[in-house]
Amino acid sequence: MAADGRPHDEPHHPSLGRRLNWLRAAVLGANDGVVSTAGLVIGVAGATASHAALLTAGLAGLLAGSMSMAVGEYVSVSSQRDSERAALRLEQRELDETPEAELDELTGLYEAKGLPAAMAREVAEHLTARDPLAAHADAELKIDPQELTSAWHAAGASFVSFTVGSLLPLTVILLVPASYRVALTAAAVLATLWFTGTASARLGGAPVKRAVLRNVLGGALAMAATYAVGTALGSAGI
Repeated sequence: MAADGRPHDEPHHPSLGRRLNWLRAAVLGANDGVVSTAGLVIGVAGATASHAALLTAGLAGLLAGSMSMAVGEYVSVSSQRDSERAALRLEQRELDETPEAELDELTGLYEAKGLPAAMAREVAEHLTARDPLAAHADAELKIDPQELTSAWHAAGASFVSFTVGSLLPLTVILLVPASYRVALTAAAVLATLWFTGTASARLGGAPVKRAVLRNVLGGALAMAATYAVGTALGSAGI
C-alpha cells in the first residue's frame, strides 16, 4: 500500500499504452532497417568485393529506406489525426446542438459497460459537467483529445529507428576483412534479429520463441536470396 492507502500497482500513467506503442514501433523500425540494409549490402558483396560499391549501396539504401519510412509514417499518422480531429469536431457539434441526447448516449455507454442505470447516469452527469467532449471522446471514440499522435514525432522516430538498424550491417560489412565480411555480417544481423524479435514479442505480449524464429528465419531468407542473386550477377559479369 502507498502512503495514501492506495495499492502500489494502482493506475499507470494514462500515456503508458501510447509509450509502449511508440517503443514497439521503434523496435520494428530498427528491425526493418537491419533486414533491408543487410539484404542490400550482402547482395552487393555477392557481386563484387569493391569497398566503394558496398559503401555507396549501403548509404543509398539507408537514406532511401529511412526517408521512405519517415514519409510513410508521416502520411499514415496525419491521416489518422485528421480522422480523429474530424470525429472530435462532429462530437463537439452534437454536444452543442443536442446536449440532452448526448448525455443519454453517454449514460447508455456506461450502462453497456456494466454500470447500474442510476450509477451510469451519475457518472455521465459528473463527467459531462467536468469536460463533456473528453468524456464522449473516451467512451465513444476511444480518443484522448489531449494526446493526439504527432505526425512529425512519428516520422522522426521511424527515420531514427530505421537508420540505427541500418548502421549495424553497413558498419560490419565495411570494417571486417573481405573474406569474412558476408559471414560476420550475417551473424551480426541474425543476433540482432533475435534481440529485436524478443523485444517486440515481450512488448506485444506474444510468444517469444515463435516471434524470434519468424524474425530470424525471415532475415536469413532475405540475406540468402540477395546474396544468391548478387553472386549470380557477379559471376555473369553484369
